[in-house]
Amino acid sequence: MTVLKRSEILFLYDVTDANPNGDPVDENKPRIDEETGINMVTDVRLKRTVRDYLHTSKQKDVFVLETRDDNGLLRTKEDRLSDFNNDFKNLIEKCIDIRLFGATIAVKEKTLTLTGPVQFKMGRSLHRVDLTYIKGTTVMPSKEGAKQGTFTEKYILPYSLIAFYGVVNENAAKDQNIPLSEEDLALLLEALWNGTKNLLSGSKAGQMPRLLLQVEHQPGYSHFGELDKRIKFISEKDDLAIRGIREGFLEITELQELFQKNKNEISKIRFKVDDALSLVLSGKTVTLTEAFAGLPCEEIVF
Repeated sequence: MTVLKRSEILFLYDVTDANPNGDPVDENKPRIDEETGINMVTDVRLKRTVRDYLHTSKQKDVFVLETRDDNGLLRTKEDRLSDFNNDFKNLIEKCIDIRLFGATIAVKEKTLTLTGPVQFKMGRSLHRVDLTYIKGTTVMPSKEGAKQGTFTEKYILPYSLIAFYGVVNENAAKDQNIPLSEEDLALLLEALWNGTKNLLSGSKAGQMPRLLLQVEHQPGYSHFGELDKRIKFISEKDDLAIRGIREGFLEITELQELFQKNKNEISKIRFKVDDALSLVLSGKTVTLTEAFAGLPCEEIVF
């Protein structure tokens, strides 16, 4: 079924002793706002997580994918488009990432420009982070003739709780004839949650999803906006000393008040919460079901 309603997505995950998104022009350090000390993660990184999971775990066609030819060389956009008979319509129908995130593709005399119905802001941590430099050694030498291993170095964050906010724009899909379906959105939510857990590379191991919300609006209503700014992570520790999700709690009072005040605009709230995350409403520890009592809610099951 084609998506007909506006919805918003709030996704929280954390990293422990890892680099959630290195900056290639700054020694691959985790991205940090110098003014606030807040960790930043690009929407491109989040979309890569989604694409990798959908391709690897769900066997879905995705267009933005690293592929190589028989000689081991990276294939171009032209090569990749040929996999879909050089037909943009076929590409859109086959590739879930194009239906979700859109694309700009210019090959020879063909040009495709689609604004994706699903757009995420830059992710930001809910607290200041502590950038840590680690130096080590390797067993194997870096070049022939060397008698010992080389030094290694990397930058990590001991802890960062990151919030992403996104909007699903049904009008963008309709106006551009993008057949974005409810099944596509369900797979997107699954990819956000399970894809994050499946990031097991050296720099990404230690990431865990903590909270996922999809707020679907009634037909004709727009989004509330900035759901990520209506929550707070509170800890008795100084921000830079936080080392885990159990060392604080998520204050959701402002978010709950927004939903209750505008409940006539809400069609459905879908949610998934990790057991380790503590939620607090008006000073009391609650479950999300208790906090959203009286609202049309359902727990997401993957």
